[in-house]
Amino acid sequence: MARRKQIYEGKAKVLFEGPEPGTLVQYFKDDATAFNNKKKGTITGKGVLNNRISEYLMLRLGEVGIPTHFVRRLNMREQLVREVEIIPLEVVIRNVAAGSLSQRFGIPEGTPLPRSIVEYYYKSDELNDPMVSEEHITAFGWATVQDLDDLMALSLRINDFLTGLFLGVGIRLVDFKLEFGRLYSGDDMQIVLADEISPDNCRLWDFKSGEKMDKDRFRRDMGGVEEAYQEVARRLGILPEGGPRDFKGPETVQ
Repeated sequence: MARRKQIYEGKAKVLFEGPEPGTLVQYFKDDATAFNNKKKGTITGKGVLNNRISEYLMLRLGEVGIPTHFVRRLNMREQLVREVEIIPLEVVIRNVAAGSLSQRFGIPEGTPLPRSIVEYYYKSDELNDPMVSEEHITAFGWATVQDLDDLMALSLRINDFLTGLFLGVGIRLVDFKLEFGRLYSGDDMQIVLADEISPDNCRLWDFKSGEKMDKDRFRRDMGGVEEAYQEVARRLGILPEGGPRDFKGPETVQ
């Protein structure tokens, strides 16, 4: 890693120059953050788990025709991805009331929504990722009307597929955050799914008990964060029962 040129470092990942033009190496860290980087900690082994979970979900989405930046997993913590121009928006898809939606509208957490709701947030830690409308997005040039049509269509397709996939292993997909990028090939441009999909950016609840299996355990000081991520991986068939030693380690939340 030390010999590679670092391109970008975020809260949970580091991007390095890839081995081929147009590629990057995405490295998953054990760092954990919440409330727009106001709360910080470390969860031992989280990066390894998120790498494997995101790989699995990106591959499954690719099988049903969702374009992604994912190429292949390189090792326990790294993926090879296509270099894209990130659209500065977080697209949040909500199926059940939770988190900020419950707080904003006074809807009890766990209330099923009448339909899936898609929200847009401007990517800016300094501004606390403010919610924005389509008017803001097009006026400020973050995306075009056609881009937004593509984002909405892809987001709903991803939600439909992932909801069924998680339901099949006894998990309710409450809500989740997606990021997209523009992939250029000559004069052609395609919007593709980027970043990651993992318990870091999904709310996942056990379907029967309602037990939280995601980063809310870190946000709310509930403990058992690593164990929850491991359980998601087991249910998806990524980890054998008991899990290998590579995925073990004490949880440290500061």
